[in-house]
Amino acid sequence: MDELNSNSNVEKMLDDIRSLLERSLAIQEDNLSVEKQRGETTKNLLEHASTDTDLAQQRTGLAQENTSLVRAQTRLTTRSTELAELRTDLSRERSNLASARTDLSAVRTDLAHARTNLAMQRVRMAERRTDLSEKRTSLAITTTVYSKLRSELARGRTQLALIRTGLAFLTLAVFLFREFGVSWWTAFDGTMGVASAAATIIGLIAYTRTRRAIKRLDTKTVERESEQPYLDLTG
Repeated sequence: MDELNSNSNVEKMLDDIRSLLERSLAIQEDNLSVEKQRGETTKNLLEHASTDTDLAQQRTGLAQENTSLVRAQTRLTTRSTELAELRTDLSRERSNLASARTDLSAVRTDLAHARTNLAMQRVRMAERRTDLSEKRTSLAITTTVYSKLRSELARGRTQLALIRTGLAFLTLAVFLFREFGVSWWTAFDGTMGVASAAATIIGLIAYTRTRRAIKRLDTKTVERESEQPYLDLTG
C-alpha cells in the first residue's frame, strides 16, 4: 500500500515535472518567438530610422532648395522692383515726351494756320497783282491811244502851221503882185504864190486826214474810258 502511494506520488511528481518541462519549452518557444519578433521589430525600427534619415536628408535638401528658391525669388523680386522703377521712369519720360509732342503739335498747328494765312495773303496779293497787271495793260493801251492822239494832234498842229504859212506867203505874193505890178518880180511872186497855194492845199488835205484820225482816236478814247472810267488804287 505504501509502495502504491509512493508510486502514485512519483508519477504525480513526474507528471508535474513533465508539465513544468512542457511549460518551460512553451515559455522558451514563446521567448524565441518574442525575440524573433523583437529582432524583426528592431529591423523594422532600423529600416524606419534609415527611412527617417533619408527623409530627413531629403527634407534638408528640399529645405536647401527652398532656401535657394527663396533667395532666387528675392533676387527676382529685387530685379522686378528695379524693373518697376525703370518702367516708372520710362513712363514718366514717355509722359514728358507725349507732353512735348503735344506742344510741338500745337506749335505745328499754329505754324500751319500761319502758313495758311500767308498762303491766303499770297493768293490775295497775286489776285491784286493780276488786277494791277490788267489795269496796267489797260492803262498802257489807253496811254498808247493818247500817245497816238497826241501825235495826231501834233501832226495837225504842224499841218495847220503849214496852212498858216502857205496862206501868209500867198497873201505876201498877192500883196507884192499888187504893189509892184508886172515886172521881173512877177515870176518870183507867181512862184511863191503857186508854192504857197500848193503848201496850203497839201496842208488842208493832210489836216483833213488828221481830223479823221483824231475822230477815230477820240472814239477809241471814249470806249477805253467807258471800259475803265477811273483807276482804283486803294484795292
